[in-house]
Amino acid sequence: MLECNLTKLNYSLAKILYIIGQYWEYTKILCLCKGDRVLKLFGTDGVRGEAGSFLSAQVAMKVAMAAGIYFKKHAITNKILVGKDTRRSGYMIENAIVSGLTAIGYDVIEIGPMPTPAIAFITENMRCDAGIMISASHNSYEDNGIKFFDGHGDKLSNIVEQEIERIYADDDLLMEAQFIGRGIGKAKRIDDVIGRYIVQLKNSFPRDLSLKGLRIVLDTANGAGYKVGPTVLEELGADVVVINNKPNGFNINEDCGALHTKSLQKGVIEFRADLGIALDGDADRLVIVDEKGEIVDGDQLLGSLAAHLDSTGALKGGGIVTTVMSNQGLEDYLTSKNIKLFRADVGDKNVLEIMKKENINFGGEQSGHVIISDYAKTGDGLFSALQTLALLIKSGKRASEVLRPFSLYPQKLVNINIKEKKALDSVAGLRQKLEALDRLKIRHLIRYSGTEHKLRVLLEGKDSKLMNKEMDVLIEFFEKELNA
Repeated sequence: MLECNLTKLNYSLAKILYIIGQYWEYTKILCLCKGDRVLKLFGTDGVRGEAGSFLSAQVAMKVAMAAGIYFKKHAITNKILVGKDTRRSGYMIENAIVSGLTAIGYDVIEIGPMPTPAIAFITENMRCDAGIMISASHNSYEDNGIKFFDGHGDKLSNIVEQEIERIYADDDLLMEAQFIGRGIGKAKRIDDVIGRYIVQLKNSFPRDLSLKGLRIVLDTANGAGYKVGPTVLEELGADVVVINNKPNGFNINEDCGALHTKSLQKGVIEFRADLGIALDGDADRLVIVDEKGEIVDGDQLLGSLAAHLDSTGALKGGGIVTTVMSNQGLEDYLTSKNIKLFRADVGDKNVLEIMKKENINFGGEQSGHVIISDYAKTGDGLFSALQTLALLIKSGKRASEVLRPFSLYPQKLVNINIKEKKALDSVAGLRQKLEALDRLKIRHLIRYSGTEHKLRVLLEGKDSKLMNKEMDVLIEFFEKELNA
């Protein structure tokens, strides 16, 4: 009798736990749906958030299933490539993605830690239907993300992302799409595809040039470029000093890489290097440090490379594409060279979209994403580094001379931590403050981060003292209005 009661009790507890689990999944769906409208799952660059909370194993699996269902419509090889950076949470998310994709009948190729641009290239090179990169780019190790590429190695359009979000929220469709028996997909891990990407990078470097005689300090940010970066530079002849190349799952971007350049700047001076190169966690962007240990501004790098490409006849379309964040000094410099400047919204996929529209092969972001579409479909830190090195060798000058061809207008970017992302046009008093900035001829750009709870405020003007004063006013204003 006692045994029977215990059995009933255990059954009841199991039932309760099941209901709780179902409710948990239901609330996650509610976070993404409101009425018939699907809310944003994708940010500026894929799906990104804290691993284990927003980006849980369940969410990762469902996102993968939803994306797989979409890609099935255009499937050719029934294969999807999956790579990742060096975050510990990458194991969890990778396994969840593989589970989701194989459940709906896809075969998965896992290639381990690899730069984001390598995923774009290898996806197309291996004739996969799509590619997935697990990375939160420059964010700290607590975060992770999922970036998607189509079979041509291109990032997904907003329309495609919206369709994947719609599928994600449709539980019936997700259930119907799952296979049984022989229909379930398989997964395999391949460790030698890095060679394909290395060859692609080396082929982008002029054959008549060599890096012999150059000393380079390379900061791999303990991230996805820690293997391929040193290999490429050394094979092209450089004397390479590598720092921050021992990932442990938690030290990615930690006081190193493109966002934290102090150790690189110190290393360039200490080792008397000709150049310093800092990558971010997924190696799709770079920061250059000259031989004096000083950072080269991203806009100055874009201007230098644009003028170089134009002088060699390699610049197509008579212009370049940057974002609304780029300095006016860059535009003035390009105008003097008869090179047009087109501005896109923030995000390298937005840059690439306008590049395609205007038939232009060069573009990038102030932050260090540089795209030369003849070789890369997305920002590529190592590819950009090689083009910069080619420019230095051909010029016969030091980095401090050749990479600063124009003066920048004083500009300041501040990231403000916020509690709530209110619609900016609904923030009382903001319009008046922006009108006041216009009267002072201070250029302004205010937007929310697509991946973090931050407000990004950019001001630019000829009078730095006045600009800094107005920035202090704005910081105080937003901290009050968005953190109430």
